[in-house]
Amino acid sequence: MKLIRYGQPGSVKTGVIIDDVKYDTSGFGEDYNEHFFETGGLARLTQYVQDNKDTLGKISDDERLDSPVARPSKIVCIGLNYADHAKETGAAVPAEPVIFMKSSTSLSGPNDDIVIPRNSVKTDWEVELAVVIGKKASYVEEAEAMDYVAGYVLHNDVSERAFQLERGGTWDKGKGCDTFAPLGPFLATKDEITDPDNLRLWLKVNGQTMQDGTTANFIFKLPHVISYVSQFMTLLPGDVISTGTPAGVGMGFSPSVYLKPGDVIELGIDGLGTSSQTCVAWSK
Repeated sequence: MKLIRYGQPGSVKTGVIIDDVKYDTSGFGEDYNEHFFETGGLARLTQYVQDNKDTLGKISDDERLDSPVARPSKIVCIGLNYADHAKETGAAVPAEPVIFMKSSTSLSGPNDDIVIPRNSVKTDWEVELAVVIGKKASYVEEAEAMDYVAGYVLHNDVSERAFQLERGGTWDKGKGCDTFAPLGPFLATKDEITDPDNLRLWLKVNGQTMQDGTTANFIFKLPHVISYVSQFMTLLPGDVISTGTPAGVGMGFSPSVYLKPGDVIELGIDGLGTSSQTCVAWSK
């Protein structure tokens, strides 16, 4: 099943995609949030769709898509999880997963504008596979880790490299700016993706391919990542773990290439659709 949320901020509704057609599920009466995932919402939604499939209203393709997950408690990210990306940034291949966080206020719809922050000089892109957690996870064993996955989603881990790397402290300040986590277009439930460790992911800027990689090149595979993160924090239903990006980010080019107002980013992952964002300048 593919889950979507749509509509303008403040009036977002839920839906599903069936055979490439979007259907409204607002009559189901629940948002796709922590409570939904925690209380078996996926099973209830499946039954609701089966019981009402002939009467569900269709959603226009003109409707804005929001993040397919209502604001999660955490957006956890794994840095340097592809050897080629570590090499291009001049970083050593990590011995353990690198963890950083994106703020919940960075979350945005898959096709919303990316706002280049005030004083930004090095805003960059990163196509990533993200995992959505389906049930509370703490000190999870690696062999059981995938049992905690509700589904998968496309994520652009937008990053301001000067904030991230040149301002002292942790990476978080360059990762959590508003609009820096476009998520979607949809959440694909776990059964939709048979082999998450073998997915092509790509990204273009202004029509030029910048990233073209595969999750087969993960340094740390998904079960290890989920288990590892759960040793340091409790993962709640609806939380997002973004699993790293392959080579081809702007800072990896010589000279480096960064985003500017008017640039258009397109990205996609096998089985998880595509998204597109236009960069705009920050304004009051």
